[in-house]
Amino acid sequence: QPRLVNTHEIDPDALEAAAELGAHSRHPQSQAIAAFGGAGGKPIKFTSITEYPGQGVEGHTAGAVWRLGRGGWAGEGEGTLIGRDGVSLATFSFEDKPRADAREAVSILKREVGPVVMLSGDNEASCRTVARELDIDVYASGLMPADKVARIEEATSQGRKVLMVGDGLNDAPALGAAYVSMAPATAADVGRNAADFVFLHESLKAVPVAVEVARRAGRLIRQNVAIAIVYNIFAVPIAILGYVTPLIAAVAMSTSSILVIANALRLGKAGR
Repeated sequence: QPRLVNTHEIDPDALEAAAELGAHSRHPQSQAIAAFGGAGGKPIKFTSITEYPGQGVEGHTAGAVWRLGRGGWAGEGEGTLIGRDGVSLATFSFEDKPRADAREAVSILKREVGPVVMLSGDNEASCRTVARELDIDVYASGLMPADKVARIEEATSQGRKVLMVGDGLNDAPALGAAYVSMAPATAADVGRNAADFVFLHESLKAVPVAVEVARRAGRLIRQNVAIAIVYNIFAVPIAILGYVTPLIAAVAMSTSSILVIANALRLGKAGR
């Protein structure tokens, strides 16, 4: 959850306009700006507000077009800007603190799954800082939604099965393009709909836990198939030879089902 740190450098009217635009987006930086609505600036009434994935939020007044978002789109400059008619009015600076167990989750994934890559639309400096804090070796900054999809498709073409974890509107296409995908419950609606799994708590350790549960489930499925095959190898010939009464058949079938169910229940012993 990024925190806006340079409000003292921003004109109150520009901050108020940005807060109004930011309130119409689920992007973390937009939400951080929206928190400063009503802080003393002159309210601006927008006739329409539209969010553009990968760019920002655009609002129209009677005589101007306001944009909050990526530099070059909202106005001249880099970073997150508020601009009016293409002229930058202010640049926002954020302090971004990773989730408490993010570094541990990344470490587990690197050890148990494979390379961890960070794909972000944020600027180079922010991405470099977060990658260093989380010990992520490979990252890409300034990406549009289509760029993230291209990176995933490139990895897929190399024979990798990509697990994508994302929470934003900009991540939805990449979540759909990945082999399997996860999103937190706080993600944008379109992101949750695009993901295969949604985890409810704040902890990113839900990701390695899901991987471990999936692997355990796969092993148990293969074991149950083996149990069924071995059972039938012995049971079917005996039945064909006429040595099985209806009572014995009923008991044998029930026993095989109980064995398979009991083996499957071992999944519940996995650590939570």
